[in-house]
Amino acid sequence: MSPTATVLVVEDDRAIRRGLVDALKFGGYAVHEAEEGRAGLQMALALPIDLALLDVVLPGVDGFEILGALRRTKPTLPVILVTARGAESDRVRGLHDGADDYVVKPFSARELLARVEAVLRRSATRATPAQSLTLPGGRVDFARREVRLADGGVRQLSEKEQQLLAYLAAARAQVVTREELLERVWGLDPRGLQTRTIDMHMARLREKLAGCGSEVVVTVRGRGYLLAPDCVVDGR
Repeated sequence: MSPTATVLVVEDDRAIRRGLVDALKFGGYAVHEAEEGRAGLQMALALPIDLALLDVVLPGVDGFEILGALRRTKPTLPVILVTARGAESDRVRGLHDGADDYVVKPFSARELLARVEAVLRRSATRATPAQSLTLPGGRVDFARREVRLADGGVRQLSEKEQQLLAYLAAARAQVVTREELLERVWGLDPRGLQTRTIDMHMARLREKLAGCGSEVVVTVRGRGYLLAPDCVVDGR
């Protein structure tokens, strides 16, 4: 992570905004700031920023609207939402709509900087979305949600199976944890969550990829999942 990364802060509470800006500057970041949603949206779209830090509740245009506009125009830009304590629905919605993380008020400067650093570091390995995936015995077309086998057979992927495989492909050689998949693909808060959703989707995905050669998705015990090294990822 570069110490000269630029962060946009959109927060209408002057005291909180001052704290955010001061903490980020102390951490070595360049900072732009806006006190209301419409100006924040214009700055987010126009300025060359590396990360947007958005309050959810803003006058004019709220944080979710800014997030939606950014995901349409700058889909790989890291976004962190600032939410109120107890607003779990806001956090789940934000993750589902594409936010990379959230900070819950009140927060410490140390927590803020740790989350900003983690999101920037993680986004560096997730920057290029995958368009297709060439396998030893087939090919995956993410736009069509299809697995095309070398023998001419075609298998259709569900939306979640496509998203799951595309996320692993975008990670390239990086191990992706179950927690990250729950956050970024399912839009769920993984803390304390007991679910077999990933296991079930992974089993169905592997069944559809059977016949494509060697194992496509590798389980890294105790860590997560990894795309097999003999898979070739084609970006946009």
